[in-house]
Amino acid sequence: MKIDFAPVDVPLQRRLQTAAVVQWVFSFLGLAPTCIILFLYLLFTRFWLISVLYAIWWYHDYDTPARGGRRVPFLCGMKMWEHMRDYFPVKLVKTVDLDPRHNYILGFHPHGVLVAGAFTNFCTFATGFPQLFPGLTSYLLMLPLWFRAPFFRDYIMCAGLIPSDKESASYPLRKRRGGTAIVIAVGGAPEALDAHPGTFNVLLANKKGFVKMAMEHGAHLVPVFSFGENEVFDQVENPRGTWLRWIQERLQSIMGISLPLFHARGIFQYSFGLMPYRRPIHTVVGRPIKVEKKQSPTAEELDALHQLYMDELSNLFDEHKGNYGVDKDVHLNFV
Repeated sequence: MKIDFAPVDVPLQRRLQTAAVVQWVFSFLGLAPTCIILFLYLLFTRFWLISVLYAIWWYHDYDTPARGGRRVPFLCGMKMWEHMRDYFPVKLVKTVDLDPRHNYILGFHPHGVLVAGAFTNFCTFATGFPQLFPGLTSYLLMLPLWFRAPFFRDYIMCAGLIPSDKESASYPLRKRRGGTAIVIAVGGAPEALDAHPGTFNVLLANKKGFVKMAMEHGAHLVPVFSFGENEVFDQVENPRGTWLRWIQERLQSIMGISLPLFHARGIFQYSFGLMPYRRPIHTVVGRPIKVEKKQSPTAEELDALHQLYMDELSNLFDEHKGNYGVDKDVHLNFV
């Protein structure tokens, strides 16, 4: 295989963009196990006190992720995230205003491989979320597993990430004054296995938990579609029914995380690696669906709102797909 190396005279700006994405990919794939190993390693060195003191701190701070986390605005606004935004580039597209007197649940579709659009738009200030939606604070949900990793849990909380279990996700929605926007990658880890370029499969047909949570808290539902999310990585073909897909789904059911066999480009060459392609991502935030608060919604009410949400997501996709290179005959496929 011929390797296509990057030219030597790459502009500094593009090198900074690449560096920003390198640290993000490492944070997503390798930082958690690195932190666990470091925590254990320090226990057997003369620096053992660091791990012991952290363990004490961890014990007292254990419930913080379930209580809205600990966002650090300074870190969310760092220049590094602007370099990451420009690498793809990523753009946040607003269609209507969202009244900050209400709380919202934003359903993010599709998950993609590494949810690059969700992180850049809702965990950093690089694409202008605070300016586009003044008065709203976004919280991106992440698997609770990652909040059990020492040091790493503190890092991801700085960006406004909170666990995806019901209790943690519900905590910010209890704010009666409004101003909360919970962002859920509804398809979750299983949908990552369908993240192939040119596909528009959305794992939503039987996903009703987020709809029920919206009804229980009276939070308005907002469909969000991220055009280009599936284009930034290639993935080994894994159609449903194949042995590879069976293994992936089995591992996902055991570990809680999916293992898509993805690849794209490298740091200094364009032929292979785990760096995403430089392909644009446009995340379009749709119109809110007003939801009346009902502590115990009936199955019929839940099904009706779920169907309305799917219809609104389909309409959002159809209204904007022409702007982002999607053929007019292509429609969402709900799985």
